Amino acid sequence: METFTKTKKHHAICLPLPLQSHINAMLKLAKLLHFKGFHITFVNTEFNHQRLLNAVGSKSLEGLPDFRFKTIPDGLPSSDINTTQDILALLESISKNCLVPLINLISKLNEESDDPRVSCIVADCTTSFALNASEKLGIPGVIFLPVSPCVMASYLHCQVLIDKGLIPPIDKRTPANWYPDMPITVIPGVRDIRVKDLSSSFGDENDFVHNFSFRAIHESSKASAIIMHTFDALESEVLNAIQPLLPPIYTIGPLQLLEQNIPNTHQLTSLRSNLLEEDQKCFEWLDMKAPNSVVYVNFGSTTVLTKQQLIEFAWGLVNCKHPFLWVIRPDIVIGETAILPPEFTEEIADKGMISGWCPQEQVLGHSSIGAFLTHSGWNSTLDTICSGVPIISWPFAGDQPINSRYSCFHWGIGMEMDKDVKREKVEGLVRELMESDKGKRMKEKAMEWKKSAHESTKAGGSSYANLDKVIKEVLA
Repeated sequence: METFTKTKKHHAICLPLPLQSHINAMLKLAKLLHFKGFHITFVNTEFNHQRLLNAVGSKSLEGLPDFRFKTIPDGLPSSDINTTQDILALLESISKNCLVPLINLISKLNEESDDPRVSCIVADCTTSFALNASEKLGIPGVIFLPVSPCVMASYLHCQVLIDKGLIPPIDKRTPANWYPDMPITVIPGVRDIRVKDLSSSFGDENDFVHNFSFRAIHESSKASAIIMHTFDALESEVLNAIQPLLPPIYTIGPLQLLEQNIPNTHQLTSLRSNLLEEDQKCFEWLDMKAPNSVVYVNFGSTTVLTKQQLIEFAWGLVNCKHPFLWVIRPDIVIGETAILPPEFTEEIADKGMISGWCPQEQVLGHSSIGAFLTHSGWNSTLDTICSGVPIISWPFAGDQPINSRYSCFHWGIGMEMDKDVKREKVEGLVRELMESDKGKRMKEKAMEWKKSAHESTKAGGSSYANLDKVIKEVLA
């Protein structure tokens, strides 16, 4: 591929869902395609492009002659560039308003540019309107699934769950024998999850999030292929179960590790995608800590806490007596600025560090990190697997409860915390993970999964091979 001349290069449009974790994953995939010889146009919303400019600077978005950043409007009114957009409003708007701007952008690229004609679209599964664009243009449309395939399997079998009474219709009285911990055993390939591990909106036909997700998953069947951000050894059962139901599936992950196959000297390494400015000072602090001694705390880019939850986490971390690095976004508390009590600030002077945002992959790879208190978003789950760090999981919403269940119950790499946050529980779980024999066994399991993830992304590994296969069989 890399010997192609400019006129023969294939040109991929890469379209992420305009949320931080989805942009991160898609950019990694786009870099890999570029490294394999593709011309790339990476499409952000105008709002997020401006946020990226503010966070990483214009130099990081200048791109390369054959890797360019373009924008389309998201259809929402103007809002504060320093805050996260309302997710529900954003999802509804892009599903209604982004198809025409995307087609217009591609037409403009084909008509007015000296670049190769657009030859394929790689779109986040939640931007399935892009499949309409690929069909209209007569080019392959590939869906990228940046979440666990267990989530896709759940939505593919939604009606079965309703028919079995596991998901009671929202307008009917809950059956007497129903309870949140009720096991779900009717989704092929998905083991030992509970009703409460599904999204809170799952099965509610009156709920926008359910309808949006259900439609996105089922419209994936129209794609030329589906790229899944996982690796075969991690989720073989569910992958085998859903393959007959879908277009060709290519497991290409963890992208965090595949990206490391791109030499550090390559120009792609300068391209970044954080919507929040990263704090590099945390590494000076981590360098002073003993190996495996620090608890890293990060609940992702969209999770929100109540003020009381923030305080309970704070005192639990102080009382555990282990050093901690805690990422607290400015908008992490619902409806107000995240302000910790003055006495807490005094207590952590020598044992804790607060950061607004930090480069998570590098932090988890630091030798001082011994545990990760996480919301169990899929990117964070793969980050911790890649680094061999055990977790304390506090899932918030969406796919996070399923990720948490698999991490703690199936993969054996962590412990789950109740939604009702209490400082005593936070302290106890941290101590148990960092100090007990049970915690040591979880560290050992985390290191085993790290080895497996690395093997999948090396030459001869399943994900390494699948990247070449999807290019040869679908995209090229």
